[in-house]
Amino acid sequence: MMNDNETAPRTFRNLERPGVFFAAPDRSPLSFHQRLDRYAPTPLLDAPEIARRLGVGSVLLKVESQRLGLPAFKILGASWAIYRALRTRLPDLGDDWQTFDELVARIAPVRPITLAAATDGNHGRAVAHMAKRFGFAARIYLPAHTAQARIDGIASEGAHVEVVDGTYDDAVARSARDAGERCLVISDTSWPGYEEVPRWVMEGYSTIFWEIDDELARRGQSGPNLIAVQTGVGALAAAVVTHYRQADRTPSPAIVSVEPLRAACLMAAMEAGEIVTVPGPHDSIMAGLNCGRASILAWPIMAAGVDAFLAIGDERARESMRLLGQCGVIAGETGAAGLAGVLELLTGSDHARRRAELKINETTRILVLVTEGATDPAAYAKIVSAA
Repeated sequence: MMNDNETAPRTFRNLERPGVFFAAPDRSPLSFHQRLDRYAPTPLLDAPEIARRLGVGSVLLKVESQRLGLPAFKILGASWAIYRALRTRLPDLGDDWQTFDELVARIAPVRPITLAAATDGNHGRAVAHMAKRFGFAARIYLPAHTAQARIDGIASEGAHVEVVDGTYDDAVARSARDAGERCLVISDTSWPGYEEVPRWVMEGYSTIFWEIDDELARRGQSGPNLIAVQTGVGALAAAVVTHYRQADRTPSPAIVSVEPLRAACLMAAMEAGEIVTVPGPHDSIMAGLNCGRASILAWPIMAAGVDAFLAIGDERARESMRLLGQCGVIAGETGAAGLAGVLELLTGSDHARRRAELKINETTRILVLVTEGATDPAAYAKIVSAA
């Protein structure tokens, strides 16, 4: 196993980004989420201390540590995808319900049914949580060496949990075998013949960006010039591209994808010009990003819209967690990965060149997504208390 010092951070500039524009996503997922119990927009925080350290105009933190009762953003994609899948099963379900209890009553004809998913932690817990709320069963598959705290979190939602002897990609393959008349596979990655549900997951994440737009409009502020997004199979990053690469979007921000060095599957795809498998072990502490193969749905979107791909070591994530903690923001290892990428980008050994390439200066507005809270509390406490 390599340590953090054995391989330097890597960058891939997408110099051939075609500059295509995407159709503006609509607000249907936001409207759906607003009708769920416990819905509230998550905070969009200014971090002036971090901005000063980075030498930029401002840093905005979209903090997803509490979202619809769970400690991560994944519930947005999982809930919308499950709802859309149910509407496919029940064409007369309609969208005119007003409360979640009313929706639950309407889906009675589809029971009994099981939801299955593979996960590194947060997506599986989100699927299990929604299964419990709908009165469904859930089977969740995890890769070997998943932290016990994340396993326990999924089990607390009433799901059957199975740890697969292999990587996240092996867990994905195992979950796919469960698909059937009485089992819906709710995956945030895609493969040949399975793209509809992952597309709905991506759509569900659009709620984050509509909330950001609305809050910035309320403040009378312009949008970001640079967005750093942590990337596993690519669903969240593709959602960023889809939202911000629109013809009338001003400013049109630079977008940077951040991955662990040992699981940089999107960077590998860009370098190869096609999706390839990054062999394991995928053992970064940024557990939610330990993915060895890009989503076939997300990759072409990212190739069209991401400016730079950055692969970083775990120590940057630890540094980012501690820095966020000093600002009063609790972020797990994956949640802090976006800021970790910005730290490497703007303070690393090659920072002057990177600043020039991405046109970053003292007026730049940076958006960082803090995608999870302390999903492994013991590991979090150990990292943030370290000198």
